[in-house]
Amino acid sequence: MAIEPYRRLLALPGVRTLLLVGMIARIPSTATGITLTLHINNTLGLGWLEAGGAGAATTVGMAVGSPLAGRFVDRYGLRPVLFVTTFAQLAFWSTAWVLPYPVLVVASVVAGLLALPVFSVIRQCLTALVPPHQRRIGFSLDSIMVELSYMTGPALGVLGVTQLGSAWTMCAVAIGLTGSGAALILLNPPIRSAEELSAPAERVPRRRWLTSGVVALLGTAAAATFVLTASELALVAAVKDAGDTAWSGVAIGVWCLYSLVGGFVYGTLPRGASPLVLIGGMGLLTVPVGLVSGDWRWLLLALLPAGLLCAPGLSSTVESLSRRVPAAARGEAMGLHGTALLIGGAASSPIAGAIIDHGGPGWAFAAAGLVATGMVLIALPFWRRMPDEIPEERPVAAAV
Repeated sequence: MAIEPYRRLLALPGVRTLLLVGMIARIPSTATGITLTLHINNTLGLGWLEAGGAGAATTVGMAVGSPLAGRFVDRYGLRPVLFVTTFAQLAFWSTAWVLPYPVLVVASVVAGLLALPVFSVIRQCLTALVPPHQRRIGFSLDSIMVELSYMTGPALGVLGVTQLGSAWTMCAVAIGLTGSGAALILLNPPIRSAEELSAPAERVPRRRWLTSGVVALLGTAAAATFVLTASELALVAAVKDAGDTAWSGVAIGVWCLYSLVGGFVYGTLPRGASPLVLIGGMGLLTVPVGLVSGDWRWLLLALLPAGLLCAPGLSSTVESLSRRVPAAARGEAMGLHGTALLIGGAASSPIAGAIIDHGGPGWAFAAAGLVATGMVLIALPFWRRMPDEIPEERPVAAAV
């Protein structure tokens, strides 16, 4: 039965609870971006440029803070990092609604730097709880949980701002993030397996695991979010051009459903695939989408093949990274993975937006697919020289 691998996975001690807590804990995090944007645009009465500036400030902070948080988790454990980041999020989101715009931008950088590392923490802990031969299905199920969070969080953010106002919604986000952090602190899932804990403690030099192959893998992950962000913007633009803006949420929801189904099927397959193959395929299949003309519903249908590869592509990058990084550096590596995803999405937005403004949504699909495919081709030579597993670990005196 297709469901049997998932039953065996969920039977592992701690996995069911971790995935459920992870899905719920991610919902407030996925609502932060749209809540901040609508607060600046609606409540403060400023333009989309100012809203984008605050979003960019948050992204810069998160891109820097994600690997730093992971490194601190590796060195000092999970709870100290969660205490600091949970308090930081409570302080920011409970006061952000009263801050003038210039102060809000500066505070957004700090809030991003001290963002609750729920995405990377769940993946790091899942690696510790799941044996290597089950990690593909574990990360596939985790990707499904991420899709469910993204289908819920932004919608709740929009609903809250439009119905309650941005001040109440920001306070609700503060409560949600505090609850997420508190839940993870109480759960305190292991960041290393029992076998890894029984091994001699060591600090791993970064040069030993951050090889050109790992950098190529991170670049491939960035390629995935590049094409996904551009496709989302192009899809929304196509729906808007058709005069059906109210259907934008439905269109994105259906597109997310493609990814969810793809992730579920991928987890049941007897063998996985290279992230370069999956993400390169996603890019290639996105290129011809822009050729579809007429009703935007046909465009949504044309996105089906690429959409099915979304969750498998992203989960395969996490699985590959977990096999190529030592346990003592896994938190920092997962943080760098999160940074790669942020960079891909941040670079895609202005590029796709400019193409949509000057050439229309169809060209944005083609350009995004070609850029993602090109990034995968650049990564290919470095990937081929990288071993499938990390070399045997040797104790060292200090980290670099």
